[in-house]
Amino acid sequence: MPTSNATTAHTGDAAASVPRPAQDRPEQGRATVPFAPPSIGEPEIDEVVAVLKSGWLTTGARVRAFEEAFAAYVGAPHAIAVNSCTAALHLSLLAARVGAGDEVITTPLTFCATANTIIHCGATPVFVDVDPLTGNIDARKIDAAITVRTKAIIPVHYAGRPADAAAIGTIASHHGLTVIDDAAHAVEARSTVGKVGATAHFTCFSFYATKNLTTGEGGMVTLRSTPQADWIRTASLHGLSRGAWARYTPGGRADYDVVMPGFKYNMMDIQAALGLHQLARIEAHLARRNAIWRRYEDALAATPLQLPAPVQSGTRHARHLFTVLVDQDACGISRNDLQRALQARGIVTSVHFKALHLHPYYAERLRLTRGTFPHAEFISDRTLSLPLSPALTDGEVDRVIAAVRSSLPGRTC
Repeated sequence: MPTSNATTAHTGDAAASVPRPAQDRPEQGRATVPFAPPSIGEPEIDEVVAVLKSGWLTTGARVRAFEEAFAAYVGAPHAIAVNSCTAALHLSLLAARVGAGDEVITTPLTFCATANTIIHCGATPVFVDVDPLTGNIDARKIDAAITVRTKAIIPVHYAGRPADAAAIGTIASHHGLTVIDDAAHAVEARSTVGKVGATAHFTCFSFYATKNLTTGEGGMVTLRSTPQADWIRTASLHGLSRGAWARYTPGGRADYDVVMPGFKYNMMDIQAALGLHQLARIEAHLARRNAIWRRYEDALAATPLQLPAPVQSGTRHARHLFTVLVDQDACGISRNDLQRALQARGIVTSVHFKALHLHPYYAERLRLTRGTFPHAEFISDRTLSLPLSPALTDGEVDRVIAAVRSSLPGRTC
């Protein structure tokens, strides 16, 4: 795998106006630089308080408003808020009629929820290796993995970089497959064929605490099909014909029918109160992420670390994770040792991800061994995610840069 330092192009990114961090935390006495602190402002706090005072805490008017605003942002006809991206993936697979005996193609370089939801449907995840530079599923290798049992493809927009939607869409159309985008990292992303969230059959987003848009816990599924949207909405709330908002608000009827054995996957108004204001500031937050990204690139360009690859022309990276590859031969230190050195200096980092086939459960269930997906393994063994959030101060970014440079053998601040 190549180990060159790459300088990222910023094609399509909104960086004309770079706001200051929402919280300017004092540097003195701060023991650590957090990995991905949420940027929560007074509007979110005021909205949550308003929900608490309203007497209506669960799925209601704010959830619907959040769904409508999110659908408009990504350009999708339908958006359904749920309690996690995992729920969104599960419901999308079921709506696509994925079940026992089916196969779903995806990448091993992802969080376990991507594969787990396939298994929960009774289907089998089939992994395809990733592109060595982008970390996204290698569309050139998908055809070879398709069998008569293949029902769907789940591309993952790794770290916020859009996958090759054009190639994947062509393959899916040729074979009659459903495309379910795992866009947990990619709220703001855009591929060459359009905005992530508006081009696949289903797109699943995460609003977990560390994500670019957070509701604490939460998720969203966007799609074009009205019948499938209606099915997902019903399935997300126990399979009830009418939810509580329709039953208990003035003019509502208290009766309902159970039309399917559904799930408890709904989002609350408390979460949507956060989401509404997070969405309103998503572009400003992206501009701040871009500014931090460029500072990392400029400061680390001369190190032996492999930096993120350039962004493809005509696309937009969501800047969710700034991942470096730490090759021990080039850097004189392993990824794990560098992570420990940064931790000792008060810098919190993370690993995205240990490839799924290297975990014992998938290795045993799917009969996979190391060496099966060499590019995913190369990244898995070396990847390290540095702190990235619009809530980070300039001083904290400086601390990260200084700590990384001083932790590499033979280099000082």
